[in-house]
Amino acid sequence: MKFTKMQGLGNDYIYINGFKEDIKNPAELSIRLSERHFGVGSDGIIIILPSDVADFRMRMFNADGSEGRMCGNGARCVAKYCHDKKLTDKTTFTLETLGGIKTLSCFLENGVTKTVSVDMGRAEFRAAEIPVLLDCDEVISKPLSTPVGEYTVTCVSMGNPHCVIFTECSPSELELDRIGPHFENHEAFPERVNTEFIRQLDESTLEMRVWERGSGETLACGTGACAAVAAAVRNGLCQKNQEICVRLLGGELYITCSEDYSITMRGPAEFSYEGEIEL
Repeated sequence: MKFTKMQGLGNDYIYINGFKEDIKNPAELSIRLSERHFGVGSDGIIIILPSDVADFRMRMFNADGSEGRMCGNGARCVAKYCHDKKLTDKTTFTLETLGGIKTLSCFLENGVTKTVSVDMGRAEFRAAEIPVLLDCDEVISKPLSTPVGEYTVTCVSMGNPHCVIFTECSPSELELDRIGPHFENHEAFPERVNTEFIRQLDESTLEMRVWERGSGETLACGTGACAAVAAAVRNGLCQKNQEICVRLLGGELYITCSEDYSITMRGPAEFSYEGEIEL
């Protein structure tokens, strides 16, 4: 099987052309290939497929084999893959995901995609839609008790569930390996949850670390950055219609939240290498 390794801000996946490769058990394959000592090494796999409702469809599987609904960094890399590998000559096209249909726009330098903008859809705050099992219609700055302490959380869906926590300290000071699993597997989140720890630096800059369900800490999470900005706007920390810089371990993403909480994400996508593996 041929594959392409790609990364967006260090959030690295193995990309497979589903037009050419027939993947029988993608969950098992993701576990095998993602292992960084005995496999290829990645945060998971992403399969690019035909779609009946969009230009392309993506399926993404985490390192533990669980299927994710949406991956913002992955979507940007899919856009680069489809354009630069000539699956399409469009620079703007649609992508079907389990989290909805997304519009992708490639920005080129010398005919090659350098950055990608993704229309991520509307942030969803209704608890039942995230889902989060707390006794309120929306979880906006609500207390959540965990085995590692009580935290004030804002919950939002970007096609996948997020729990956003604003901190006074730098996220770099947090013991994320110890704290993260208690959020991911908390009983309030029946589908588990991605957790973002955020410090606001100024009105247009946030710094963030993320614990992703199924993968643990990653260098970047596109949907997490979008959720962070949506939560910041909802809590009055940032303004609508202003591009916000989110600083992650792997680099920077630029997020804009509109009047109706529709979110646009802009950031890089890069090829790492190509390979072939016996299945």
